[in-house]
Amino acid sequence: MSKLRELREKMARIATNARAKLDEIKDDTTEERAAEIEGEFDTMMADHAKLEKQAEREEKLEKAERSANAGDERRPRGDGDEGRGVDENEPVTYRSAFGEMIRCAGDLSALPQEVREVLKLGASGEFRAQSTATGAAGGYTVPEELQSSLIQAMADFGPMYDEDICTVIATTGGNPIPMPTLDDTDKSGDAHTEGGEPKDDGSGDIEFGRFTLNAHAFNTPFVKFSLELAQDSILAMETLIKTLLGERLGVIANRHLTLGPGGGGVRGIVPASPLGKQSASNLAVTSDEILDLVHSVKPAYRRSPKARFMLNDTTLLAVRKLKDGDGNYLLTEAPDGSGRLKIGAVSFPYSVNEEMQSIEANAKPMIFGDFSKYYVRKVGSPILGVMKERFWPNVGIAGLIRFDGGLGDERAIKHLAMPG
Repeated sequence: MSKLRELREKMARIATNARAKLDEIKDDTTEERAAEIEGEFDTMMADHAKLEKQAEREEKLEKAERSANAGDERRPRGDGDEGRGVDENEPVTYRSAFGEMIRCAGDLSALPQEVREVLKLGASGEFRAQSTATGAAGGYTVPEELQSSLIQAMADFGPMYDEDICTVIATTGGNPIPMPTLDDTDKSGDAHTEGGEPKDDGSGDIEFGRFTLNAHAFNTPFVKFSLELAQDSILAMETLIKTLLGERLGVIANRHLTLGPGGGGVRGIVPASPLGKQSASNLAVTSDEILDLVHSVKPAYRRSPKARFMLNDTTLLAVRKLKDGDGNYLLTEAPDGSGRLKIGAVSFPYSVNEEMQSIEANAKPMIFGDFSKYYVRKVGSPILGVMKERFWPNVGIAGLIRFDGGLGDERAIKHLAMPG
């Protein structure tokens, strides 16, 4: 694993733990405990800042090294400035090996031994089971430089895969992760009498639950392209991978994280959320019903930085058309243009998710709450598989990702339901 990637993974773990630590502050948290939690949070963020500076220095160093390698006259070149081979005196990077693998359309027998070894080790430099197949049908993890743009394209096509919306847990392996849940809403206290003792009947015990984040695998259909395109320009291939496979992987992930039914698969945020409000009509929603949905979620969750609405564009249009008796729109965008919905004094961000249901009978067209309580587990990098013989003389490439999702606190997010 490269030094830069290792630093970034440490930063991601610290950020996830820091968010969980800050979420420990509730309405009933004492000032002393809140100050203690805030101190622990500040320490975590100080460590994050140190790692961030180290990562910036490492990134500058890697850029300088790539620039030096690009200027090496010993490096074989073809037309233009693109690398066309691997120089025997130059260390083989995973990205250069990945590019050579794409150019030969997955035919590893056409590659030098050192290139095959780098591909075998994988992007992390560690042996791994990348695929049940080998050679031309095998899978290869996306290089780090391409991975960031591919993930960005995925996030563009699905808000549920966006770490700015949900809480993301990134892991290198796919072992199940048990996640604790807690519901203490029915617990209270008793009046104290002088000389009396608190109850010891088990009624005050904390009841923990648990759900498990697994590593479900999903793949795209094959994208077919010409052998000439693969051989002429790795930059063109990277653009193709980013746009086409990014879109397709993003749609897959967003669909399952939104509507996945669970039962051995991904438990999407809509099926996992409890009912917050049922509308009177199955043809429309009212502003009062939206306000009821908001207030079905407790104030502690509404104050979260990740509290928001989620709905599709058709439902958003219907909500925007709501008017009062004088024909004035009840719901308007926030004046700062930040994508917030306002109903009177109530104002929250919203995310448009085309996998959400539209307004119709038995649908759940809108959810609201603290999205930080929905956990998205991402396993490693996306994997690409390349096949030549099946599509000869063209080449086929498909993407595979592993992820899971689950709602950690059912009080945090509620849905609006339409009657049948």
